[in-house]
Amino acid sequence: MELAQSMMNSVWMERSKYEEAERVFQEHLVKSSGAQGDSVCTQQKSGEGGTVVQLIAQARQKIQDSVNSLQAPRTSSDASVPSVVKSLQDENATLKQQMADMLAKFVAMEARLSQVESKCGVAAAPVPQKAAAPAVDDDEDDDDEGDLFDSDSEDDEKIAQIKADRIAMYATKKSKKAVLIAKSNIVLDVKPWDDETDMAALEKCVRTVQTDGLVWGASKMVKIAYGITKLQIVCVVEDDKVGTDFLEEQITAFEEYIQSVDVAAFNKV
Repeated sequence: MELAQSMMNSVWMERSKYEEAERVFQEHLVKSSGAQGDSVCTQQKSGEGGTVVQLIAQARQKIQDSVNSLQAPRTSSDASVPSVVKSLQDENATLKQQMADMLAKFVAMEARLSQVESKCGVAAAPVPQKAAAPAVDDDEDDDDEGDLFDSDSEDDEKIAQIKADRIAMYATKKSKKAVLIAKSNIVLDVKPWDDETDMAALEKCVRTVQTDGLVWGASKMVKIAYGITKLQIVCVVEDDKVGTDFLEEQITAFEEYIQSVDVAAFNKV
């Protein structure tokens, strides 16, 4: 409701009536002013004719004054143009004269400076010229080239001698250094044919196998089964000289006592 009331307050509902009233009022004013104008004209017509002549003369005078006022600035501006041009020409001439005076002063100053320098003995620094390279004889060039190659050959000989000395020193150090020999600890199981085999004779046969890099160690008798006993013996060998295949081949050569040979353990020393 409040919204509708505010809208009604903001809307001019009787605008047409007010516009009609204003139109009537304006017509009334026009009619009244027209009536007064007619009365004035009637009075002027009824008056003396001199008054109308005076009014016409005044109007003509006003028109003439207006024309004169319009033409006056144009005439003054046209008259001022030559004076402006004349002032510019004078200023240009003055500037040219000043430039000529400055140039003359500069020339005189330069001449005076050159005179002072000549009196003081100051001369322009001469441009340094490269000294001509002395002529080199062809024979000297050949000698230099020969010396160059000789020096290269001498350097090569010195380098070769240094290398040989270093190699000799390295070989000497290596020969003095103790060589590490790789060795292995092997445990062998030597089995007889039966329980009637002489185990003492069997061990004696095994120990008869001798070669460089083989050392026999401790041994013992180990029972297997059915009264049969095997020989378990330890040996130390050099890996580069003795192998398990060699030991097996040499020990099984005693066929009268030995049936087989097995490696029970193999350890690096």
